[in-house]
Amino acid sequence: MSIERGGHPPRPAGGPSLKRRLARANRMHRLAAFSLVAPLLLFVLVTFVLPIGGMLWRSVDDPEVAGTMPRTVAALKSWDGEGLPADDAFLAVAADLAAARANGTISAPARRLNYDVTGFRTLIMNTGRNAAEVDGADPKAAMIGIDPRWGERETWAALKRASGPLTDFYLLAALDMHRDVSGAIVHSPDDRAIYLNVLARTFRISLTVTLLCLVLGFPVAYLMATRPPEVANLLMILVLLPFWTSLLVRTAAWVVLLQNEGLVNRLLVWLGVIDAPIRLIYNSIGVHVAMTHVLLPFMILPLYSSMKTIKPHAMRAAASLGAPPIFAFRRIYLPQCLPGIAAGCLLVFILAIGYYITPALVGGASDQMLSYFIAFYTTDSVNWGMASALGMVLLATTLLLYGVYSRLAGDGIRMG
Repeated sequence: MSIERGGHPPRPAGGPSLKRRLARANRMHRLAAFSLVAPLLLFVLVTFVLPIGGMLWRSVDDPEVAGTMPRTVAALKSWDGEGLPADDAFLAVAADLAAARANGTISAPARRLNYDVTGFRTLIMNTGRNAAEVDGADPKAAMIGIDPRWGERETWAALKRASGPLTDFYLLAALDMHRDVSGAIVHSPDDRAIYLNVLARTFRISLTVTLLCLVLGFPVAYLMATRPPEVANLLMILVLLPFWTSLLVRTAAWVVLLQNEGLVNRLLVWLGVIDAPIRLIYNSIGVHVAMTHVLLPFMILPLYSSMKTIKPHAMRAAASLGAPPIFAFRRIYLPQCLPGIAAGCLLVFILAIGYYITPALVGGASDQMLSYFIAFYTTDSVNWGMASALGMVLLATTLLLYGVYSRLAGDGIRMG
C-alpha cells in the first residue's frame, strides 16, 4: 500500500471521513434520546405550560367591551378624561347597546363593567332597553334622561378603562388596588381590600403546617433511618398507608373526629384535660390538624432519604471523643440532614399554599386560603379574569420565595 506524503495512508476514494461518521452517529443518538423524552415533553406542554400560559393571558385579556361596543371604544380614544366626552360618544354608546341588545350580547359588557363599578350592569341593561330614545334628540340630554349616571365622569372613565384589548384591572384588584377617575393607581377602600390579607393568611397557614410537619416528621424519619430493616419497613408502610385513601375521605374523617361529640373531644374530657367539648372544627385548629396529617408523609420521605445516607460511625466517633449527645447531634448529624429538611419543607410548603378541599371542609369563613377564592371566581361567578389574576399573584409570590430559598441555599452551600 502506498503511503502519502507525511506518512498517512490514503483515504478511500469517495468514502466519508471519520469525523463525518462520528457526527452522524451523534445526531442519531440525540434523535433517539429526544424521541424517548418527546412524550414527556408533550405531556408537560399540554398539561402544564399551556394552562399556565392561558391563565397568564386571561389575567390581562379584556375583550368584552371592545368586541361588543366598538363605536364607543373608537369615540373614547380622543377623550382626555376631563369633563364629559363629546356628543358622538353618547351616540356611539346608544347605538352599540341597541345593537348588542338586538343580537343578545349585551350581558358580556354589562358583566365586565359591573366588576369595576357596582351597579353598572343595571345601567347598561336599562340603557339598552331605552336606546331608541336617543335618536333625533340631544344625545347627551337623552342619555342622562335615561340614567343620570351618564352625566358622571366616573361612568365614562370606567368605559375607557375597559376598552381593551389588554387591561391591568384584574391584577390590580388582586393586589387590592384600582385606577381612579384620573387613571392613577390607588389602594382599594377597606371594605373591598381582602386579597392581600387572604394571601398573608395563606402563607401563614402554609408556613405553620410546614413547621408542624417538620417537628412531627423528623423523629419518625430518624427512627426509620436508624432502626433495623424489619422495623423501618413497618414504619414505611405506616407512612405510605394514607396514600391508599382518598384525600376527600381523609379530610371527612377529621370532620367526624374533631366535632363536638367526636372522638378527640370525648378523649380530652375523659382524660380531664377539658371540662366540656371545645370547638375543634370549622376554625383554624381543624385546618392545621387536617393539613398537617395530609402533608406529613411529604416531609417524612425526603428526610428519610437524606438520613439514610448518613453513616452512623460519625456519631460514634464524636461520642468516643467526649462530645455530649446533644452537641454531637447539633454539630454533626443535623447539618447532614439539611438537604432533606430543605427539600421536605419546600415540598410541603408549595403543596400547602395551593390547598383547597381541606380548608374548605374543615375551616371556617375566616380560614379560607387563596385557592378558595380562585375556585369561587372560576366556578361560581365565572370571572375568569379575576381567578387568573389571583392565580398569577400566587404563582409570582411562590416563585419569588423559591428564588429567595435558592439564593439562601446556594449561599449556605458555598459557606459550607
